[in-house]
Amino acid sequence: MARIKFMNTEIDNLTMDEALKRLDELILENRNAYVVTPNVDHLVQLERGGPLNDVYKNADLILTDGKPLLWISKWYGNPIKEKISGSDLFPRICSLAAQKGYKMFFLGAAEGVAAKAAENLKKKFKKLQIVGTYSPPFGFEKDKVEMARINMMIKETKPHILIVCFGCPKQELFIFHHKDELNVPLSLGLGASLDFEAKNIKRAPKWMANHGLEWLFRITQDPKRLAKRYFLDDTKIFRMAIKYKKK
Repeated sequence: MARIKFMNTEIDNLTMDEALKRLDELILENRNAYVVTPNVDHLVQLERGGPLNDVYKNADLILTDGKPLLWISKWYGNPIKEKISGSDLFPRICSLAAQKGYKMFFLGAAEGVAAKAAENLKKKFKKLQIVGTYSPPFGFEKDKVEMARINMMIKETKPHILIVCFGCPKQELFIFHHKDELNVPLSLGLGASLDFEAKNIKRAPKWMANHGLEWLFRITQDPKRLAKRYFLDDTKIFRMAIKYKKK
């Protein structure tokens, strides 16, 4: 598989179709695999160090989510083939699951969002089996009763694919620490994907996403939460790009 070194991580340099083929293989291998989808924000967090770095070092598949990373890779002379954003990957995984008879479980987002996303997706993919949805309350990860409830729901329904949407790094750390206990063949942390499929949050128009402007659209949707991230934290990527170019 074409894994390349990129800045402070590695990337599986695949097209969307190649990534889906690999996801199918990981499900069949049945060894509690997980996927991460690095974007600018993830790389900035990795640069600070901490537990997210361990998650990335052990990931079974690392797929690039962000046009700026593609631009930087071209500047480095080792282009990444394709942007594979979690929100584009999610419906493709649902399509694969419907075709192959894989069962899915959705965990995360605000109350009712996962269930609404499941309802919408089942209309889109007639044979899709979503065996469970749950939106845990804030602070659930410190609540033993809540963690036991999540554990029991997932173990009882035995999904092939677990979609976790808590935002980074919470979703990645949850998957990393509980993947063997939950015993799901494939887990993915996909951020706002459940919100998009539930029509709870609007996605950026295609032309904006294709030109690397999805961040600008998302700020207009949630300025209070996202302005600091995009204007202060994520601008560190410019210094980082120069640093790793020199290396």
